[in-house]
Amino acid sequence: MTPERLSLNTATVSKQWNLRQCVEGCQRHGFGGIAPWRDKLHEAGVGEGARMIKDAGLAVSGLCRGGWYTAEGALTTAVLDDNKRAVDEAVALGAACLVMVVGGLPKGSRDIAGARGIVAEGLAKTLDYARGLDMPIAIEPLHPMYAADRACVNTLSQALDLCDDLGAGIGVALDVYHVWWDPDLAAQVKRAGKDRLLGFHICDWLVPTRDMLTDRGMMGDGVIDLPGIRAMVEATGFRGLNEVEIFSSENWWKRDADEVLTEVVARGRDCC
Repeated sequence: MTPERLSLNTATVSKQWNLRQCVEGCQRHGFGGIAPWRDKLHEAGVGEGARMIKDAGLAVSGLCRGGWYTAEGALTTAVLDDNKRAVDEAVALGAACLVMVVGGLPKGSRDIAGARGIVAEGLAKTLDYARGLDMPIAIEPLHPMYAADRACVNTLSQALDLCDDLGAGIGVALDVYHVWWDPDLAAQVKRAGKDRLLGFHICDWLVPTRDMLTDRGMMGDGVIDLPGIRAMVEATGFRGLNEVEIFSSENWWKRDADEVLTEVVARGRDCC
């Protein structure tokens, strides 16, 4: 995997660099794209962020994130409005998709079916808006350990069922960290196909994992069959960028960011 096939998710160096530094780093290391988180985009200003990315010649593999539909316990105007803003920001960037982390259980709730109902309704409303702006929505299923607090959509099958129900304009972002363990993964990737597979995120699963959120591994340092999953994805006809997204409070966030990107390029070549 050559550097131009890589996209830098800004979370990978979120503690070291602002958006401008991320863009300049992508240029230095030959990355083909970038995937900003909204906090970095807002710091720079949406218009300025879009301009600097365009001027650098970088593709935008996705904007992170919309969703969080259960944050206020019910689907509120504030939550829906924030998702409209996220759609607008993705359009301004020319992003390939807006990635959705849909939200977990409302505070104090044990009703996961109810939470999933809120999510389905929220996605439908956001999708109505996004279709009018031709911005694809990508549901990112998260590992089941996040079902309570981050995302109650936890398998590729669940995400695709929602896509089936909601129709055109919606697909999935497949992050290997969240789906590598799924015995039905190959069949569900094939089911997604190139039209609904909107994003592909790579990192690795460490053994042991010391923190549920912030101990992801660099590609090749863990147990995920990255070449195998990449082959599944590309067999669908997916030709998007390989987006590197690593949360690593005890390792990669403490290193020089250029060192991190140098390692990303090396691991893309040797491990993926």
